Amino acid sequence: MLYAVIMAGGSGTRFWPASRTLRPKQLLALSGQRTMIQATSDRLAGLVPPQRQLIVTNKVLVDPIAEQLPTHPAENLIGEPAKRDTAPCIGLAAALIAHQDPDAIMAVMPSDHVIGTDEQFCSAISAAERLVIEDPERIVTFGIKPTYPAESFGYIQRGPAIESGESADGASGIKAYQVDQFREKPNRETATQYLQSGDFYWNSGIFLWRASVILEAIKANQPTMYSHIQNIADAIGSPEYDEVLEKEFCAIEGTSIDYAVMESYSNVAVIEAPFQWDDVGSWQSLGRLHDADADGNTVVGEHLGIDTTGSIIFGEPGHTIVTIGVEDLIVVQTKDATLVAPKSAEERVREAVKRLNESGRTDCL
Repeated sequence: MLYAVIMAGGSGTRFWPASRTLRPKQLLALSGQRTMIQATSDRLAGLVPPQRQLIVTNKVLVDPIAEQLPTHPAENLIGEPAKRDTAPCIGLAAALIAHQDPDAIMAVMPSDHVIGTDEQFCSAISAAERLVIEDPERIVTFGIKPTYPAESFGYIQRGPAIESGESADGASGIKAYQVDQFREKPNRETATQYLQSGDFYWNSGIFLWRASVILEAIKANQPTMYSHIQNIADAIGSPEYDEVLEKEFCAIEGTSIDYAVMESYSNVAVIEAPFQWDDVGSWQSLGRLHDADADGNTVVGEHLGIDTTGSIIFGEPGHTIVTIGVEDLIVVQTKDATLVAPKSAEERVREAVKRLNESGRTDCL
């Protein structure tokens, strides 16, 4: 049976001041009326009901997420006691799912990506599920066809096409390939070479595999991590579970699933994603998600612009932002903090968050 794991533990500091400790990026509505985590869950509804969706997040976010996803069983909202990157997150989720269904297949995805359309996404997930049913030891990832030489994404180099049996979904045009290798984030020159070759995809961070297979892969490649996860699995259903989870999960050395498993696993397929994808990494992402006005401004909220061009304006309802004689700015207004920065300096938003924390201004974090 197909399960879904939505990873929702990110802090979203690059979206400060809208993103906060108890309301990070995945709990914001940046591209529509629904928040990003709601949209992620909605997207799966036709394939995986809320009863088979696990949300793995920071333990302080369990209650805020429960408010946004009221149809999800409380036991499906998993609070990590510490931030340990994606491999321990996935290992924990796989152990919980395998305890319920030893033959389960699980799709894994971040909670903060914008994807369209839902139908295309579900079609790709179904194609990946067929690939795994055909070869139970196979694990599948999804590659995004690059449109520019991005330096901020990891890359997947594809190998031969998979054309046998149910693997190729000719009716929907979905293409699958063996993975040749994973590549780390490149410099500009290398990224340009990847783009020109046509054999590379951006790594979307979306995966599908059997729960038992990913656990065995973690065991083979990260035996110490696996030992901690197994101790947690052994305590499922016992009165000591919460205590064991706290102790064992905090003892894990965090690392990404790419480093822990994907880069060394030999039987990996990549599906060329048939859906639109945006990882919404910074405020300038809004320019890709919303139509700009005649002056090139992207506005979410109430705004009066006079001689204002090329800017990102984000404000809360009931508050009007007025800009005069500015260009290429990011202006973000919330009830207790305002950000004004040139678009070229958006990566320094993290620096602002760090300095506010160091100065004890946790009230606006």
